[in-house]
Amino acid sequence: MKFNQWTLGLAAVGAVSLASAVRADEAKLSPLQTALSNTTISGYVDVQADFNTGNQAYRDAYSYYYSIQQDNRDQFQLNSVTVSLDKPLDESPWASGYHIDLNAGSAAIQGVSVGYQSDNSPNPQNVGVRQAYIALRTPVGNGIDWKIGVMDGITGYEGNTGYANPNITRSLGYAINPASFTGVLGTYKVSSLIAVTGGFINRTDSQGYGQNNYNLSSHDYVASVSLTAPDSWGFLKGSALNIQTVQGFDNQAVNNYSVNGTLNTPVAGLTLGFAWDSLQSLAYSADGNIYGLYATYQATDKLSLALRGEYLDSTDLFIGVPNTFGSYGGIGAKGEEITGTVTYNLWANVVTRAEVRWDHQEHGTTFESASSSTENQFSFIVNAVYKF
Repeated sequence: MKFNQWTLGLAAVGAVSLASAVRADEAKLSPLQTALSNTTISGYVDVQADFNTGNQAYRDAYSYYYSIQQDNRDQFQLNSVTVSLDKPLDESPWASGYHIDLNAGSAAIQGVSVGYQSDNSPNPQNVGVRQAYIALRTPVGNGIDWKIGVMDGITGYEGNTGYANPNITRSLGYAINPASFTGVLGTYKVSSLIAVTGGFINRTDSQGYGQNNYNLSSHDYVASVSLTAPDSWGFLKGSALNIQTVQGFDNQAVNNYSVNGTLNTPVAGLTLGFAWDSLQSLAYSADGNIYGLYATYQATDKLSLALRGEYLDSTDLFIGVPNTFGSYGGIGAKGEEITGTVTYNLWANVVTRAEVRWDHQEHGTTFESASSSTENQFSFIVNAVYKF
């Protein structure tokens, strides 16, 4: 096809007009583009398969492990699909941003109360809002970073993101710490070694993985102090100690206390951890203490080993279903659990793990059906998580 000067001239005019139109559209979209320019999208898909020893009646048991894994009983399970939108704070003195976590699956966290049905069970939700908060900074001293909205709980050794924890299954201590807060939290870094957090919150209905109604006070405050070992401490540098509490203001409150930390060792790749978690329910006159020890060893870039042991010491605290303070189910009074996990990552962005867990109930037989009960439970789990 041949082009003459008139054709080239018209094409040039059209190109200029098109470019002008594009610039006009860009100008119209610039506020949105500015708002989204620093937003990142990330998340993960978390799946697993469980095998529990015992007979068919065992699958109908009330147990700690079932309560925190949302009834994962001898089956394949979609734990969670989590999609995150994040615009983190920059270094400016009046910085602002936001964070959103949407999740779905049997282990999804519902940070927003969804109400209850006639049988007192939570209304079913296809997608839960795990986190949705505005991030702000005020230039006071070194700067105070604020979170306003729904956010992950800050007490306890383990967190809500499963693959970030050393083991697949959650700890006993995790089960009694609030999984979610709704309210306002402020964090102030006194120095690179000391940070303090405080705020006023309510806990909705998320206690660990359970979405049970604990008659939680809606007028609580949370406080935390985090200490980090300096470089001058040799092999201990980077070790951390956290002292945390959630306290209620009325006689229906559930109070939490947690002291936990990690210790680096002179052995390359070996890290030790410890946790003490305590729960006190004023409404039910119930309390309990859980003591945990952790060890993780990064043998190679792909291979790591994790070991956890816990002891529950209580006269009236039950960890199970239908609720923490029920008259049946789960590990209650005194019990132990030991968990061993092997992580070996073959594929990029994929975490693959296998785990063996033993739960023991002292002075009781709560792990199978009433007709065939036992004080021990053994679980075998494989887990895969793709991070994007």
